[in-house]
Amino acid sequence: MKTLITTSFLILFFVGTTISQEKETEVDELALKVVEHIDTTTTVQVVNNDVYDDFLKSTKNKEGIDMRRTDTTKFRFGNKRVVIIEKDGSTSIEIPGKDEEYDFGGNTDSHFTYKRKPRFRGHWAGVEWGFNGFMTPNQSLNMTDEHKFLELRQGRSWNFNINFMQYSLGIVNDKIGLVTGLGLEFNNFHFRNPLTLKVVDGITVADSSYFLDPNKNVVRSKLSTINLNVPLLMEFQIPSGSRRHRVFVSAGVIGGVKIASRTKIVYDGVDKGKDKGRNDFNLSTFRYGITARVGYRGLKVFATYYPTPLFEKGKGAEVYPFSIGLVLLSFS
Repeated sequence: MKTLITTSFLILFFVGTTISQEKETEVDELALKVVEHIDTTTTVQVVNNDVYDDFLKSTKNKEGIDMRRTDTTKFRFGNKRVVIIEKDGSTSIEIPGKDEEYDFGGNTDSHFTYKRKPRFRGHWAGVEWGFNGFMTPNQSLNMTDEHKFLELRQGRSWNFNINFMQYSLGIVNDKIGLVTGLGLEFNNFHFRNPLTLKVVDGITVADSSYFLDPNKNVVRSKLSTINLNVPLLMEFQIPSGSRRHRVFVSAGVIGGVKIASRTKIVYDGVDKGKDKGRNDFNLSTFRYGITARVGYRGLKVFATYYPTPLFEKGKGAEVYPFSIGLVLLSFS
């Protein structure tokens, strides 16, 4: 009987000890917790490193940062990211590269769409070609009386522009803005009459000596000028289904300074040859013009009129240059 009682007591003691150990084990298991704060700080509380060592190896996130006893704060400024890490009493700042992906509050960058704000781009830089001519004070193309010696062969009087620098400033989003830059303008004025220019007593007049010389048959005669131009344009762009292809209209003023001028006359006959004259011919050193431009895709045209006379006031016939043409190649 005593043996039975003793045996029963031992069985109950063993069962109770086993239950107690299971409860303690359960408590130990519940002691492992992962707490995530709003500021993305994560703390792992460890009771038994020997038992949970395999699990703790996974506490580094995909960024390679050990999240145990580590405070991590992440900021996003547009498409720029900054990660501030506080660990073991030290603070480090990381700026991830563009190709690295970081988690922001449970959302990766793939959930964000970064859009670059469109910038206004005007239309000035490029290569232009067209025709140029003269207008009288009455805005007539017909040269009469004192202007007769400046009558041109319009088909051969051409204008060539190289606008090599441009700066655009948007005013209203990317559709309205100001445009400026630099450009070189080359003008060739081919005279219809067999003469050239000369300066007499400080006034530019016609040189008819070639016409009066029977040994010289004038083939062609021209005046060439080169000007450095600076524009200031207001441009409007009209959407047409694609940002890259818009209808644009611009207008404004062009300031210019003459940097070169010359005449050239070619003749044959008994005395075959050509003569060149490099002179300023009393041409206006500074001038301004009114210009307008319009275009869509590959078709762009321009027109410019200069209210500044070709010659300085009182030193030559009063005529006003103009040009009209196409944009052959656009750099914008």
